[in-house]
Amino acid sequence: MALTLRSAINGASASTAVIVPATASSPALDISYLDLVSEVSRYQAKLAALGIGRGAPVSIATVNSYEFIVAFLAAAWQRGIAAPLNPAYKQDEFEFYIEDVKSAIVLVPRGAYAADAPAVRAARKFNAAIAESYWSAERGEVVLDVKESGKLNSGPQPTLWPKPHDVALVLHTSGTTSRPKVVPLTHRNLTVTMKNIQDTYKLTAADRTMLVMPLFHVHGLLCGLLAPLFSGGSLIVPAKFSATEFWRDFTEHKANWYTAVPTIHQILLKHPIPNPRPEIRFIRSCSSPLSPTVFANLEKALGAPVLEAYAMTEAAHQMTSNPLPPAKRKPGFVGLGQGVEVRILNDQGNELPQGQEGEICVRGDNVTSGYLNNEAANATAYAPGGFFRTGDQGRKDEDGYVQITGRIKELINKGGEKISPIELDNVMTRHPSVSEAVSFAIPDDLYGQDIGVAVVLKPGAKLSSEELRSWMAEKLAKFKVPKKIYFSDIMPKTATGKIQRRIVAETMQKQDGKAKL
Repeated sequence: MALTLRSAINGASASTAVIVPATASSPALDISYLDLVSEVSRYQAKLAALGIGRGAPVSIATVNSYEFIVAFLAAAWQRGIAAPLNPAYKQDEFEFYIEDVKSAIVLVPRGAYAADAPAVRAARKFNAAIAESYWSAERGEVVLDVKESGKLNSGPQPTLWPKPHDVALVLHTSGTTSRPKVVPLTHRNLTVTMKNIQDTYKLTAADRTMLVMPLFHVHGLLCGLLAPLFSGGSLIVPAKFSATEFWRDFTEHKANWYTAVPTIHQILLKHPIPNPRPEIRFIRSCSSPLSPTVFANLEKALGAPVLEAYAMTEAAHQMTSNPLPPAKRKPGFVGLGQGVEVRILNDQGNELPQGQEGEICVRGDNVTSGYLNNEAANATAYAPGGFFRTGDQGRKDEDGYVQITGRIKELINKGGEKISPIELDNVMTRHPSVSEAVSFAIPDDLYGQDIGVAVVLKPGAKLSSEELRSWMAEKLAKFKVPKKIYFSDIMPKTATGKIQRRIVAETMQKQDGKAKL
C-alpha cells in the first residue's frame, strides 16, 4: 500500500522527533514521536469538530514552530489541504493567497486576533474561519482557539484517514515570469520525495538536522521537516534563522547536518565557527545556484562535504543532488537524478546528446500532475512522455551530472549570442572584493539585449566598474563582459533568501540614475 503522511511517521517511538530551543520567554521543548503523533491526532479531531474534511484548505500563517508542525500534519491527516503562508505578508498578499485557494480556515498566532493582524483582516474579507493556534505549556497541548467560524457551516466531520492521491499540500510558484500558479501535491508526491531524500543522504534515526528554512516553503517542509521525520531522525526548530544563535543551538542539541539556500551559507561564513568545530556529516545547498567559491569556502571552514541539490515546488522539492562521499561531488553541478528520470530535451521534446544544452525535464512519482485550475499552463508544462518542463536550461556531463546554465527565459540574448547568467555570476564571485553578484539582461538598441550586473562588495572593499570589467575580460570572451555594473549595499531577495534575477534587474534599473557606472 502506498504511504501517506500519516502512515509515514512512526508514532511508537519514545525517541526525540522535534526540539524547540529555549528562548528568553519559554523553556526548550523536547517532543518524542509518541507525543507528536498523539498531539497531531488530537489536533486533527479539533479540526474535524470544526467541520474540516476532505479537500478543505487550511491556511497556516505562523512562524516555524511546534504548533505549525502539528497543524500542518493534522490538516493533511484529516484529508484537508495544508496551505502554508508567509506570516510576514501584508494584507493584500494574504488576500491574494486566501482567495486563490479558497481557504476554509486561517490559523494565526496567539494575540493576532486582538491585534487585528493583516492575516485576520484578509481572512475576514473572504469569510474564512479564523483561529489562533499556539502551544500552551500550562495546558500541555497545541491550542486551537476559534475566533470566527466564517463559512464553516457543514457541521462536525468524522476523523478521516488520508488516501495516497489526496492533495495534502498546495503551494504557489514564485511567479518570476507570470502570475503565481497553484501547485497541488498529493500524499504520494510528498512521501516519494521523503523517501528519495532519505536515500540520497542515507538519513537514519541517528541524524539530527537544524531547520533554518521557512516552513511556508517546499525546501523547509520536505527536506527540513518531513524527510527527517520519515527517517526516524529529529529536527531542531527555532522560530527563524539567526546567525548569532545558529551554532549555539546546533552544538547544544547535537545536530549533524543542515540544508539551506546559498545566502544562509554565506551569512554563516561571516560569523565565527565554534571551536572545537562541530561534527557535521554533510551540508546541503538548494533552491538557488551555489557558486564554486562559496562551495570551497564552506567545505574548508566546516570540514564537511557540501552537496548541492536541485529542486522545484512542482516536483515536491528534490529532483537531483550530488551524492555523499566517496562518490563524486562537483562544484557548479547539481548532481544526479534522485528517484527521478532526468532528460535534456529540445523544443520538440527530443532528447539531446550528452553535453548539448537544452531544457532540463524530469519524470517521477514526486512530480505534480498539473497546476490547479490552470489549463493554459498545464498545456505547455509537460513534454512528450510525461516529462515536466522545468524551464531551466542545462546539460549533462560525461558522468550524467546535471549542470544548470540558466533559466530559459533569463538567458541573455546579445545579438544572437546566448549568454548564461549563472556562468557570469560564478566568475564575478571569484573576485576577492565581491561578496554577491547577479547578472541579467538589459535593453540595448544595437544588440537587443546586453549584460547588466548587480554587485555587493565585501565590507571595506573598494572596486570600480572599470576594474571589475578589466578583471572579467581576462576570464571571459569580450561579448560576455557587462555593459552596466550596479553597485549596491544589499541584494534584493525573496522571503526564503532566494535571489530572483527579474527582481534584481527591476530594482537596479529603477535606480539607474543613482547607480555608479
